Amino acid sequence: MSKNKPHKSALSKHEGVSQNETTNRAAISKFLNKRNKDFSSDALANAIVKGDTIALSRAITLVESTNPKHLQKANEVLAKCLPYANNSIRIGITGVPGVGKSTFIEALGNNIANNSSKLAVLAVDPSSSITKGSILGDKTRMEQLANNPNVYIRPSAAGTSLGGVARKTRESIILCEACGFKYIFVETVGVGQSETAVHSMVDFFLLLKLAGAGDELQGIKRGIIELADAIVINKADGNNFKNAQKAKVEFNRALHLYPPKPNGWVPKVLLTSATESTGIDKVWELIEMYMDQAKKESFFSKKRMEQHTFWLHQTIEDRLKSNFYNNEQVKKALHEQLTAIENNQTTPFAAAQYLLSLVSK
Repeated sequence: MSKNKPHKSALSKHEGVSQNETTNRAAISKFLNKRNKDFSSDALANAIVKGDTIALSRAITLVESTNPKHLQKANEVLAKCLPYANNSIRIGITGVPGVGKSTFIEALGNNIANNSSKLAVLAVDPSSSITKGSILGDKTRMEQLANNPNVYIRPSAAGTSLGGVARKTRESIILCEACGFKYIFVETVGVGQSETAVHSMVDFFLLLKLAGAGDELQGIKRGIIELADAIVINKADGNNFKNAQKAKVEFNRALHLYPPKPNGWVPKVLLTSATESTGIDKVWELIEMYMDQAKKESFFSKKRMEQHTFWLHQTIEDRLKSNFYNNEQVKKALHEQLTAIENNQTTPFAAAQYLLSLVSK
């Protein structure tokens, strides 16, 4: 190679192409200003009644807050929304993990939303006892339903609440009703036989079961099955269809062991395949049949009144507990008593009696 000739490299450098800015800074600033704006209780309630789901989400976050400063504002929003509530059909859906609750809810929800009816799904996710966190991934498991303009999906963490629902699910139902949602699904965490709290806040309680996994044996136990208005055996397809038919017979036999419900309703057992969308129509027909019967016999309004009474007592208990642990004197004394218990200087019972005496004076 001649020393006088310039060396040609296989690599070449070209001037880059400038990209237009895809981010609208003015739009971002407007969004952040709106997000950070401290809406008054009147503004929130008015927006909710007009069907604003952003205001609805903000209000649910407010009522779920454990910050004592948010309590008064949350109660004001609820009070203003209450006259527009109690006009929906509430359906509780529960089942063991892996039964296909999200897939079933999406299939049943599409059946409602596609008929131009507004549906709200309040999904409750389990919380870690260690990190206290929740995945809250229900929207990703119901992708088709989440994209329906007639559907609102709100995942919430169960926290320390028992009974398969979040601490403020009852209040969230009221806000959704005020926002104009005619049907409300409450999906529980799915922890087994303990999900009884949801029964006290819905009109129809649906229990999802599996066949071929030993789950049909749960049919002979009292507990959650005794509360169910219908049992749906999901994943009744393919090689599992025969097992599902067998489980249906066993559940029907088991239901005869339970006393009749106060309204005379006899729970039915149905087969569905949420992935294949088979049997979904029959489930909805059964729910409508139940609601017609309950309203004709005035059981619907009677049950709602019983639920109001239950949640009055529940709210009092929650408020007393919250006030107790947020009391500054109790906070200080609690630490002292825990130290005394650790050093064997007092008993848990004596410590509890002392702490309670601080707020009863």
